[in-house]
Amino acid sequence: MDWQSLFSMQRQLDSYIESNHNLSDKDLFQEKYLALLVELGELANETRCFKFWSNKARSSKEVILEEYVDGIHFILSLGLEKGLVYTSTTPLVLVDLTETELFNNVFEDCVSFKNNPSQTNYERLFQGYLLLGLKLGFEEEDIYEAYMKKNEVNYKRQNNGY
Repeated sequence: MDWQSLFSMQRQLDSYIESNHNLSDKDLFQEKYLALLVELGELANETRCFKFWSNKARSSKEVILEEYVDGIHFILSLGLEKGLVYTSTTPLVLVDLTETELFNNVFEDCVSFKNNPSQTNYERLFQGYLLLGLKLGFEEEDIYEAYMKKNEVNYKRQNNGY
């Protein structure tokens, strides 16, 4: 995956949003962190992986992918906020954990990154999220294409007063 192109696109989107909302000189780390947690919760809700009490089916793969990509947007944005980028070239290997366990790991990685926004913690968060994506059945191409679509939607929303 060409993560650098996604970081570049995210930087442009962030700048566009910050300019439109007069936020260019504001530190938005806390807001972006909370937004990521909310998006993670929304993603978990669509998978229904933790809802042991329910027989209702999970959402479609397309809906889950769209929610997943929302998280990618905020992970990229959080890295940019702290001057960090994902640089790992280590191939990810799907681990023998449940979706619920992987979600819990990502939530823990989020907290670690918030408390210590280092490159190491950022890489851990990014890799944990990518492992979750693998478990959900998403290939890099799926993620890239969905990111492109959602990025376009985000610009349209900004232009329409979202």
